[in-house]
Amino acid sequence: MNLCTCATLRKAARTVTQVFDSALQETGLKAGQLSLLATLANQGEMPVTVLAEVLVVDRTTLTRNLKPLVRDGLVKTLEEEDQRVRMVGLTNAGMKRFEEAYPLWVEVQSKLVDSIGPERWAGFIADLNRTVEVTRIT
Repeated sequence: MNLCTCATLRKAARTVTQVFDSALQETGLKAGQLSLLATLANQGEMPVTVLAEVLVVDRTTLTRNLKPLVRDGLVKTLEEEDQRVRMVGLTNAGMKRFEEAYPLWVEVQSKLVDSIGPERWAGFIADLNRTVEVTRIT
């Protein structure tokens, strides 16, 4: 079972998520929430369907993950003329929370990169991105 791609990736994802969650605790954000805020901060408002594609999650999971962020006033949803399209974007409070959390993310990210080594880390990220590319269900 040690060579099982799925089990090993899930184990790695859980431990890395725990490290980031712990570092972000003071902000009230989880790692997945920060990733969502970062995407909106970097790419701006977008339809929920596009955000789901970018984050590689299904729409129902994304909707469930957006609810606490909308409730807390960090993310806003906007109806478009075409009522089938729902746009999402950061509020001012969401941008502020992202900016507060980002340095904590940088600190953890830097420690991980340093502990693995920058060249090895870059190869690791490239391998993970390629894995997403070849396994992505469209």
